[in-house]
Amino acid sequence: MDMIEPTMLVVLALVAFAAGFIDAVAGGGGMLTVPALLSLGLPPHIALGTNKLAATFASSTAALTYYRKKLFKPQCWINAFIATLIGATIGTLTVDAISTEWLEKALPLVILAAAVYTIFHKTPDANNNASPKPCPILKRKQKFQGLILGFYDGVAGPGTGAFWTVSSMALYRLNILLASGLSKAMNFTSNLTSLITFAILGHIDWVLGLTMGVCLMAGAFVGAHSAIRFGATFIRPVFVTVVSILALKLAYEAWFVNL
Repeated sequence: MDMIEPTMLVVLALVAFAAGFIDAVAGGGGMLTVPALLSLGLPPHIALGTNKLAATFASSTAALTYYRKKLFKPQCWINAFIATLIGATIGTLTVDAISTEWLEKALPLVILAAAVYTIFHKTPDANNNASPKPCPILKRKQKFQGLILGFYDGVAGPGTGAFWTVSSMALYRLNILLASGLSKAMNFTSNLTSLITFAILGHIDWVLGLTMGVCLMAGAFVGAHSAIRFGATFIRPVFVTVVSILALKLAYEAWFVNL
């Protein structure tokens, strides 16, 4: 790839920061970073691999922030970690063996449903930040959730964090702040798994990915602290806005671009 112009590099850095902020709050940051990488002329598989490298920085920063604020307890989610890792591995290894055309057309509807669910579903008190107890009764739900969403992140990726947030609120009766913390930890798990696979295949521009990763980390740090400080009153409107835009963007690309 040719050298990137300084102006383009600045734009890319700003996009990465915004994506990190959005991803830490609501998920869906990849909808900004992947098109930005493709606009540089990178082949699709290199763009996806490079995005996974950068996204791993952001998700790790957000997950660590939630953990330090005691809004995520890893010991309660061991089964989800393992299932997500397995699902992401299978998804990444099989991504080239399946047709994703049907997925591209169905995805906008699924993401839009997530936004509608968040608008109308009453979640537990945002000030009650206790993890569900006892942890062992969650094993079956965690395994199913982790396998499905881990596989999806390995195969496609857009909206994985949003799906984790919505499904966690529904399955475990978590408020949106705790659900966001859980989604960042699991998103980091699937990101790291896919990153290792892409690295083995040689599908990563390391210099570009690391550069974007730093900016994503900064955005994720600010986003996670903003979400924790302002709580559900801040997260909910950002979440609904992001997933709605994501759904419309994907619908346009899947249904109308090639007409």
